[in-house]
Amino acid sequence: MWKTIVRRTIMMIPQMFVLSIIIFILAKQMPGDPFTGLITPETDPSRIEELRIKAGFYDPWYVQYYHWITNAFQGDFGQSYTYKIAVSTLIGERALNTFWLALLSAILVYVIAIPLGMIAGRKQDTLYDKSITLYSYISYAIPIFVLGLIFLFIFGYRLMWFPTSGTVDVGIEPGTLEYYWNRIYHLILPAMTYAILGTTTIIQYLRSEIIDAKTQDYVKTARSKGVPMKRIYRRHIFRNSLLPIAAFFGFTITGLLGGSIFIETIFGFPGMGQLFINSITSRDYSVITALVMLYGFLALLGSLLSDIIMSIVDPRIRID
Repeated sequence: MWKTIVRRTIMMIPQMFVLSIIIFILAKQMPGDPFTGLITPETDPSRIEELRIKAGFYDPWYVQYYHWITNAFQGDFGQSYTYKIAVSTLIGERALNTFWLALLSAILVYVIAIPLGMIAGRKQDTLYDKSITLYSYISYAIPIFVLGLIFLFIFGYRLMWFPTSGTVDVGIEPGTLEYYWNRIYHLILPAMTYAILGTTTIIQYLRSEIIDAKTQDYVKTARSKGVPMKRIYRRHIFRNSLLPIAAFFGFTITGLLGGSIFIETIFGFPGMGQLFINSITSRDYSVITALVMLYGFLALLGSLLSDIIMSIVDPRIRID
C-alpha cells in the first residue's frame, strides 16, 4: 500500500517538471503582454519599455523560466498585473469559492447518480431503465454552457428562485447563520447544473456493473440456496458494484475543480475558473501560468487519489 503511494508520488515530480516547461513556453507565445493594455496616446513608450525590461521580458526564456520556477517552489508566483496583488493571495481567495462549489457538486453527483444507476441496473430493459438511459444520453449531449444559460434564465431571471451571480448578498454580516446559509443558497444553482451533467458516467458504469454482477456465480449460488433477491442485491450486488465507483471520486473532485470555468463564468461566480478567463483576456501571464500549473497538479492528484482508493478496494493492483 505505502509502496504504491510513494511510487505514484515520485512519478508526479518529472510530470510536473515537464508540465511547467510546456506551460511557461506556451504562455510566452501568447500575443501581447500585460503592459500592452497600458498603452494610450498619452503614454510614454520608453516608460513601457522600462517596465518590460524590469520584468525580465527580454531575457532568454530559460532564464525567465529559472526565476519563475525557483520562486514558484517558494510559493511566490509573482504579482498580478491586473489586480495588483500577489498571485498566491489572489488564487487563495478564489480557490476556496471553487472548492465549496466543487464539493457540493460532487455530493449532488453521487446523490443523483447512485440511486439512478442502481434502479437502471436492477430493472434492466424496463421503462425505468429506458427512462434513466434516455436522461443519461440527453445530459451527455447538452453542452454545459447551454444548460447553464437555460437554468440561469428559468430559475434565476424568470422564476427568481436563485441568485444569478456572486457568492453572498450585499449587507449580510459575515459569521452569522444567515451569512453561511446565503453562501450555500448561491451555490445551489451552479452546483445543480454541474451535477446533472456529471452523473452520466457514474450512472452508466454502475448500471453495467450491476447487470454484470447478476450473472456471477456467487449470485447464482445464493439464489439456488433460496436467499431472497432483495438480500442478494443489498449484501452482494450493490456492495460489489459500488466499490469501483469509489475510485472515480478522485477524478470527480479534481475534474470539478478544474472544469468550473464555464459554470463560474455563466453564473458570475468569483472562483478560479472566472479568474482564469479574466486573466487570459487581460494577458496576465503570472496568473495564467499559476492557474494552469494548479490545474495540472490537481489532475495528477486526482489520478493519485483514484489509485490509492483502488488499491484499498482491490489489493491485487498494489505494487509489491
